[in-house]
Amino acid sequence: MSADIFAEFDKKIDLKGLTDDIKTAEENGGNGEFKDVPTGEYECEINKMEIKKSSTKKPMFSCWMKILKGDYKGQMMFMNQIIEQGFQIHIVNQFLRDLAPDFDDEIEFTAEGGYTAYNDLIMDVFEYVTKNYEYAIKKAKNNKGYDVYYVNSVFDKE
Repeated sequence: MSADIFAEFDKKIDLKGLTDDIKTAEENGGNGEFKDVPTGEYECEINKMEIKKSSTKKPMFSCWMKILKGDYKGQMMFMNQIIEQGFQIHIVNQFLRDLAPDFDDEIEFTAEGGYTAYNDLIMDVFEYVTKNYEYAIKKAKNNKGYDVYYVNSVFDKE
């Protein structure tokens, strides 16, 4: 097999993300089968935030939260929110503001910057919160049965 194909793979695949995914799989027993995290409050750290395409090709905010203590220690919770309507972006904006209450920049989506600038903002918030904070995150269900997440407390990293 030609070495060119490996260089092509390296360019197409997020290698850092892949190694993080491998680590997460190892922490969860390696087979991807683990108990669903029930509603409740969990001490978490933020492991990943990004805008990506949903399965229906819509823009979606995704946040990965790793549980740090308790019966579900090491497991992940995933906030996935489509962001193509105002109320949807408001949900994400409020979540980001709650994660980073003292963040220097305004957390908002603007028509001038669009999704590119919004993604840059999310990456800046992600970098900031992973260096500084851990959280008490409440997982609940909305009136349609979807998972929703609330930041109940913010803790300085030790």
